[in-house]
Amino acid sequence: MAAETLKSGTGAGGATAVRRLLLDNGALTALIVLVIAMSALSGDFLTTDNLLNVGVQAAVTAILAFGVTFVIVSAGIDLSVGSVAALSATVLAWSATQHGVPVAVAVVLAVATGIAAGLVNGFLIAYGKLPPFIATLAMLSVARGLSLVISEGSPIAFPDSVSHLGDTLGGWLPVPVIVMVVAGLIAAFVLGRTYVGRSMYAIGGNEEAARLSGLRVRRQKLAIYALSGVFAAAAGIVLASRLSSAQPQAADGYELDAIAAVVIGGASLAGGTGKASGTLIGALILAVLRNGLNLLSVSAFWQQVVIGVVIALAVLLDTVRRKAGATPMAAGTGSGGGKGRQAATYGLAAVVTVAVVGATSFLHGGTTSGTNPKVGLALSTLNNPFFVQIQSGAKAEAKKLGVDLTVTDAQNDASQQANQLQNFTSSGLDSIIVNPVDSDAASNSVKAADKAKIPVIAVDRGVNKATVDALVASDNVAGGELAARTVAEKLGGTGKIVILQGQAGTSAARERAEGFAKGLKAYPGIQVLAQQPADFDRTKGLDVMSNLLQAHPDVQGVIAANDEMALGAIKALGAKAGKSVQVVGFDGTPDGLTAVENGTLYASVAQQPSQLGRIAVDNALKALQGKKVEQTVKVPVKVVTKENVAGFSG
Repeated sequence: MAAETLKSGTGAGGATAVRRLLLDNGALTALIVLVIAMSALSGDFLTTDNLLNVGVQAAVTAILAFGVTFVIVSAGIDLSVGSVAALSATVLAWSATQHGVPVAVAVVLAVATGIAAGLVNGFLIAYGKLPPFIATLAMLSVARGLSLVISEGSPIAFPDSVSHLGDTLGGWLPVPVIVMVVAGLIAAFVLGRTYVGRSMYAIGGNEEAARLSGLRVRRQKLAIYALSGVFAAAAGIVLASRLSSAQPQAADGYELDAIAAVVIGGASLAGGTGKASGTLIGALILAVLRNGLNLLSVSAFWQQVVIGVVIALAVLLDTVRRKAGATPMAAGTGSGGGKGRQAATYGLAAVVTVAVVGATSFLHGGTTSGTNPKVGLALSTLNNPFFVQIQSGAKAEAKKLGVDLTVTDAQNDASQQANQLQNFTSSGLDSIIVNPVDSDAASNSVKAADKAKIPVIAVDRGVNKATVDALVASDNVAGGELAARTVAEKLGGTGKIVILQGQAGTSAARERAEGFAKGLKAYPGIQVLAQQPADFDRTKGLDVMSNLLQAHPDVQGVIAANDEMALGAIKALGAKAGKSVQVVGFDGTPDGLTAVENGTLYASVAQQPSQLGRIAVDNALKALQGKKVEQTVKVPVKVVTKENVAGFSG
């Protein structure tokens, strides 16, 4: 085995013993420091509801990470777990709700999907001799693509009987936390008490030596990656249960969080070391960081910086630990005394944490309270000028009305937004404004806020299967119809066009596409040459339009589901834009309006996003004051062309 027992010097002083204790339990030390720091900085952190939130928010990452632990211990890597999780959940929802398959069978199919993906990874690595990075990167793309194909890019409602995995037991204990603990115990058992677990450490320590010792390395790799697939499937089911729907874009990027949790937990990417308990601590560190930074109103962009620094420090600590002569114990190895010392360390850590956290709680005396109303604004993304304008309008109105506004960025991740909304609810905000990543996925979080008697205002997009006090929005379908009519009339009712769609699986993309289709029905002379997603992104708009021009050089018009994609298309069109090819965008962003003024963008269907933000904050304040608010507040859309752009302000 590559794992070594901890070395202990004779005659070492107390300082050396403490230093070695910290080195050998770096992740646990970091978690304790984080909990103490967050408790001191935020009076909302150390509450039962919020600590349970941390557990729920760690659950999916931890379950994925337990599977990745097997792979990393064996000196491999698995980049596909996030996509496999989404595919497994999609298979379950698709088979159970759309094809009448019994739920129990659908669950088996979902798990089988995870196993199949893992076996393919294992086969390509063990028998195809592909590097693990390349094989699993390919599976990442294949699994995500299959998820989109099966779901046709739209969320699929999850069976009610399985959705209970996202609920609580006894009204307080979250089921995802229970599943996480069970998964952790299973992972610990596999690593420490099974033949395949011991094989992981042997392969990770020295694969050639393991082979010469008679270990069937290729078969073991199949089993290792299949286990990773099983845990990915379980994580996907838990995630979809929380969101009440299988999202084809769910768990995007979660493979990086899973790998980070394993590394932070003390495993080495070189293989041979790693423990389930360390992985759990790593996942909790990431969850505590995100939760605490949300409560402290730290920008989501800075949160990424902080988490990156933590990962780098974790790897640095591993290097320092090895140079100091201390290596983490492999699960299931070492003497009984070593296990006893480990248990004593965890017990001591728990006592110290409780004592210090209890002391810091006196700094706050419970949840802090201020004279100004507190409102949370949960945006789907800030990587888009439209939503940046909503934020700007909301901040201006909040300042005017004396409201303390906390803004979060979900980065188009429905699960991350669910976490942020949970944090808003547990921290006792007076009102919540939500711009959902997906209208279905936000329902459970909004229901929780309703249960806590917190008014909720939806902005730009509604929330399905949940009650909101008001919806402040433009009509995406009506806006789509306007865009279609605008380009059709500019072309005189006949011509060839292409459509750049938004990110598959999002409500805005579906609604705008529906509007485009409705608007074009009145113009049979308009031929749609192609419809391709460019994910609301300018760079992807440029790439997709460049590709479409190769197949359709005779295109005369472009409809883009937002201004960013329209601007990318204009770049691809070059001198044709505004002359032989007419481009219509959507949103009325500053860059889009500048392009309209310059004549390269013919028109933009402007939604006045700043007004959306202002009106949302105004209604949030009215709702928490008990004043009457309109259930639906429609902000009119407007087609902005060169003729009227000078007098338009978003």
